[in-house]
Amino acid sequence: MFQIVTDSCCDIPFQFLDEAGIAFLPMLVEINGKEYEDDLGKTFDVDFFYQALKDKQMPTTSQINVGRYLEFFEPYAKSDTPVIYLSFSSGMSGSYYSALQAVDVLKEDYPDAQIAVVDTLAASLGQGLLVLGAKKQQDAGKTFAEVIAWVEEHKMLLQSWVTVDDLKHLERGGRISKSEAALGGLLKVKPIIHVDENGKLQNVDKVRGRNKSLQKIVTETLNNLTSRENQIVYIAYSGDAAAAETVLATIVEDVSIEDIACLPLGPTISAHTGLGCVAIFTFGKNRNEKV
Repeated sequence: MFQIVTDSCCDIPFQFLDEAGIAFLPMLVEINGKEYEDDLGKTFDVDFFYQALKDKQMPTTSQINVGRYLEFFEPYAKSDTPVIYLSFSSGMSGSYYSALQAVDVLKEDYPDAQIAVVDTLAASLGQGLLVLGAKKQQDAGKTFAEVIAWVEEHKMLLQSWVTVDDLKHLERGGRISKSEAALGGLLKVKPIIHVDENGKLQNVDKVRGRNKSLQKIVTETLNNLTSRENQIVYIAYSGDAAAAETVLATIVEDVSIEDIACLPLGPTISAHTGLGCVAIFTFGKNRNEKV
């Protein structure tokens, strides 16, 4: 039997992962000089975090270092338990590379350790969809190699469409310039963001007004489906559940749903998007196709 593991950037609630037997490594978030573990709601209060954003605090995050990965992986190596680790996108964090280094170090003491580090090229519930899909494959009797192959295939079919309401966080992260953030705030311009084939956030469009930005990510999601039957649609939001519910209702009008979820965006991702972010995740056209 092999173990599927991930990190807290998947934004799947702790209770669900716990019931499914999926282990995870928490990301670290610093708020007003104090460090917290993003443990997917086990102890971390996401409402407290959102209030910090409302209070104009600027939380920071840090990638998982080699030492923490060693501590996380070693018990599996000791017990000869094969591991598939589905990591946060290498296009947004260096954690993936730290995990690879940790495995190399670990194999000096445990040369037979079987730990596969898979770059999901995704974030938030996009990463979560791949984690849950991998678990479903495992439960269906697929082998270690078959589950990895499933993830490698389906990660390129993952569509992620995002809009944000607060441009200051994108400015701080270097996604837009200070002048673009200032002008965009005055004109109520909202960026439309897509996660590209390299797992990086790309600003692909901009529209004026909140309602138009929400409609735009719905339109792009629908345009990039290969079918409107039996779709899986996950929506993540930071502090604006009403907007997420509106998006969800619009999609349901046009798409036959197999599975749907509307969940809060975790603190690790929200620290870089600010309040008002809404993101839609589905499987559709291959990400290598030009958006």
